[in-house]
Amino acid sequence: MMLLQEIREEIVQYGQKAIEARLTKGTGGNLSICDRESGLMAITPSGIDYFKMTPEMIVLIDVQTGKIVDGNEVPSSECDMHRIFYKYRTDIDAIIHTHTTFAATISCLNWPLPALHYLVAFAGVDVRCAKYATYGTVALAKNAFEAMKDRKAVLLANHGLVAGGANLAEAFAVTEEIEFCCELYYRTKCIGEPVILPNDEMERMLERFKNYGKRIEEHETI
Repeated sequence: MMLLQEIREEIVQYGQKAIEARLTKGTGGNLSICDRESGLMAITPSGIDYFKMTPEMIVLIDVQTGKIVDGNEVPSSECDMHRIFYKYRTDIDAIIHTHTTFAATISCLNWPLPALHYLVAFAGVDVRCAKYATYGTVALAKNAFEAMKDRKAVLLANHGLVAGGANLAEAFAVTEEIEFCCELYYRTKCIGEPVILPNDEMERMLERFKNYGKRIEEHETI
């Protein structure tokens, strides 16, 4: 049994799921999981088709040092952008970076995503747009980290979307919902100006999402 086999298998599975959901194309984007117990992160290799990718191709990297621990493939060029979150945030254990159409469109305008819909709260009260930097650089990693403070998603200027979560399922959900909201933003801007929800309503949504899917015994009745 290979090191972190289940985690590597899960990354392969979600990479293929991202293609099937049209959240990325070809070999674009990258996914990772941080295993806190071992201090390692598992990340997709560079330039390999998701449907040709195998668990053995997933690269393991030491979160603290950045050194490759296992895997013969070249890790994603964005490995530093993943590692910086695992090194300095304890609430994020999985990251998905994609070039989804509408998020990339908004990022090419260097616009943040405002709270035009309550589903933006999957990421935070809004989604900032990080300053542009060349892909695969430490500068981009730092820009993304700074702009994603207190958030679970960030737009990368002229690039795409980064989404994080406690696991890949959450990161995937954040990716889907923020892409949907970016599409809404694009479409509403085509015909007018969207009405933005107030900050206190978004804070309320953040609290409600914490209990999403859970039974609430006490609630307001009609």
